[in-house]
Amino acid sequence: MSNPVFSRNQVFAGTRPYTEISATTLEQAYQQPAATPYDTGRMTYDDVIVKTAGMLAIVVVAGVATWMFAPPLMFVGVLGGLVLGLICSFKREPNRALILGYAVFQGMALGGISGFFEAAYSGIILQAVLATLAVFTAVLLLFRSGKVRATPKLTRFVLVAMLGYVIFSIVNLVLVWTHVLPDFGIRSVTVAGIPLGLLISAFAILLGAYSFLIDFEFIKTGVESGAPGRYAWTAAFGLTVTLIWLYLEFLRLLSYLRN
Repeated sequence: MSNPVFSRNQVFAGTRPYTEISATTLEQAYQQPAATPYDTGRMTYDDVIVKTAGMLAIVVVAGVATWMFAPPLMFVGVLGGLVLGLICSFKREPNRALILGYAVFQGMALGGISGFFEAAYSGIILQAVLATLAVFTAVLLLFRSGKVRATPKLTRFVLVAMLGYVIFSIVNLVLVWTHVLPDFGIRSVTVAGIPLGLLISAFAILLGAYSFLIDFEFIKTGVESGAPGRYAWTAAFGLTVTLIWLYLEFLRLLSYLRN
């Protein structure tokens, strides 16, 4: 039985002709500047930044268009964003078309939702955006300083908590849409005079902040290990999901505080 290391290689298996390289060619290659990650098709921080910025631009454009011209498309955006979000999350290989489609649908959803909150609480959109950017920037600076890192034990707890939060949100949404519960559903229940939704949103914001640490750790590992450039789309998708989630939670939290 042949060694699979060689038998699976085209050069050693004889399926690809071997070409001798002259000393002159070797000398010219040696004198060339070192290849950058871009040249070798590897993921870079710049790739992630550009792709994330592009996704957020699509979200904003779709959101503004929905808010101004077609608010009812919010429901299409919620459903489409949920479906594509789940597909992109479970796909092993990133799909640029699906990821960009997710950005479009999420923009439609956020456009309708933001319009609703802004009509009820003037100025709340700007406050939520600034708060989201503040948390993102603070976590990024702490991560870059090396003082804060995502630990395996805490990460497991956060992932379980996030799963529980997703299940709670879906159940609560169904109860509200079916008119079983009014207003914000379970979130409207008060505990010692404090809306339960306020406590839940505050907890969700903490989860979202820690999620940034997980995202940054993934990106750092991907870049340092030389992950293929296409995985920059996965990184951009993950950051966009967390940013949107945090923005929505700040909208809810600020609305409770306004009341």
